[in-house]
Amino acid sequence: MTKPKRNWIFFVATGICLGVVVYFTWSYLQPPGLPKNIISGNGRIEAVEIGIATKTAGRIKEILANEGDFVVAGQVLARMDDATLLAQQREAQAALQQAISHVDIARSQIIQRKSEKAAARAIIAQHEAKVSAARTRLTRSQNLLQEKAVSKQVFEDDQANFLAAEAMLRAAQADLAAVEASIVTAEAQLEGSGSNVEAVRATLARIQVELDDSTLKAPCDGRVQYRVAQSSEVLGAGGMVLNFIDLSDVFMTFFLPTEVAGKLAVGSEARLVLDAAPQYIIPAHISFVATVAQFTPKTVETASERQKLMFRVKARISPKLLKKHTTYVKTGLPGMAYVRLDPRLEWPETLQVKLPQ
Repeated sequence: MTKPKRNWIFFVATGICLGVVVYFTWSYLQPPGLPKNIISGNGRIEAVEIGIATKTAGRIKEILANEGDFVVAGQVLARMDDATLLAQQREAQAALQQAISHVDIARSQIIQRKSEKAAARAIIAQHEAKVSAARTRLTRSQNLLQEKAVSKQVFEDDQANFLAAEAMLRAAQADLAAVEASIVTAEAQLEGSGSNVEAVRATLARIQVELDDSTLKAPCDGRVQYRVAQSSEVLGAGGMVLNFIDLSDVFMTFFLPTEVAGKLAVGSEARLVLDAAPQYIIPAHISFVATVAQFTPKTVETASERQKLMFRVKARISPKLLKKHTTYVKTGLPGMAYVRLDPRLEWPETLQVKLPQ
């Protein structure tokens, strides 16, 4: 036998032996024949993805998280350049101080005008007394003139004094009306200044919100999957910076045929076995069963065709369990999901929960 032929036979025999070893290893790790009430389906581990994005357009100042980092809720992941916002904040603070000073001025003007009003009323009272006295003298002079006890000149002088007193009273009353009008104006100015203060404070609050939004934080515990942008890049509003997965909402999506999906209830127990760690049996609960078939033949006319319909199902892992084993969670891992159609029956020994210590 030639040497090349012997080599070929050797390689074939080696490949067959390796195949047999792999098969028996895989068979050993797989659960044996399952009871009829246990149904399985292929699936992949998934998690809710969250895009860490900018709210407004701007330049990335720094990114503090790397791909693969585990982060906790509230942890700062990135910062946007906030120099413009800080300048706007200082401008608004100066405008606020100016608006507050206008309010103080308007209040002092009101106090001053009210003092002037009190003085004007006192002057009116004084002139009213003078008018009353002048009227009395004029009446007396008029009576005496009729009796020819006084001269006509005295009567005319008293009449002139009375008219002058009345004129002074009307002038004082006009001054009072002017003061009252100035009070109304000052009160309107105070109200306007107060509105300006509230408007500037609202502007400051808006700028503070934008400053807070310029610091991108983790919305929950999770892991950074990858960076979408880099430091110093300029992004538009809603620009993505990081892709983040929520490690408190992890599930396996798989598909089941019609006759199984129709019997499966949300909340039913499930077991997950990952290809990367077949030694562990992970408990889960059915959180979703699709109401519409995912794979539908063009024509559904026979029972055999209806059996081809497949429904999407989600088996969700408990957040409390995920929190204990956060570092083990990796999305995209393939595996098997097992569901129990009859909750009264026990899980077989091969599907009893086994978790890492």
